[in-house]
Amino acid sequence: MRVKNEPIVLPADPADADDFGVTAEALDRAQRARLIRRTRTQLGLSQSEFARRFHVPVGTLRDWEQARATAPEFAVAYMRVIEQFPEIVAKAVA
Repeated sequence: MRVKNEPIVLPADPADADDFGVTAEALDRAQRARLIRRTRTQLGLSQSEFARRFHVPVGTLRDWEQARATAPEFAVAYMRVIEQFPEIVAKAVA
């Protein structure tokens, strides 16, 4: 839900009747979702495999990936570490 006074940072495409403007908060949430999805898919893991390996609740992971919820800063940092050192992280949380 968009707050009335929150400015649009990415305006709707006037040529596309189905397009809509995006707030800074929504854009940030989408970028975090993309990072998390990319991290998982680069490892070739399903959501349930990734969740099990790295101890993230699968429902939470799904919400973050689909941008239904904003991944907190610690989760973004965790994903960046997983992206760089997946085997080390998997061993550390085992």
